Amino acid sequence: MAVAVAVDVRLPTLLRAQAGGKSTVTVKGATIGDVLAELVAEFPAMSGQLLNADGTLHRFVNVYVNDDDVRYLEALETPVKDGDEVSLLPAVAGG
Repeated sequence: MAVAVAVDVRLPTLLRAQAGGKSTVTVKGATIGDVLAELVAEFPAMSGQLLNADGTLHRFVNVYVNDDDVRYLEALETPVKDGDEVSLLPAVAGG
């Protein structure tokens, strides 16, 4: 089993109000799923903006680990290492 490590999560402006105005928070986890679960546990108002009711990643949020999109890695099972930077970005649509 993977060991939980501390990672910095960069929050977009849209989510900062739910985190007391913080642009970056540090949470622990072994995978992106763990990190998001810890983030939602600490800031419950973010839940609906990050995860669907079934626990899957919301389709309108992009999650990156050190600039790599987790959708092209192992999604919520993507492992994280101590010191990794996780970025949350809302999907932008337009035309």
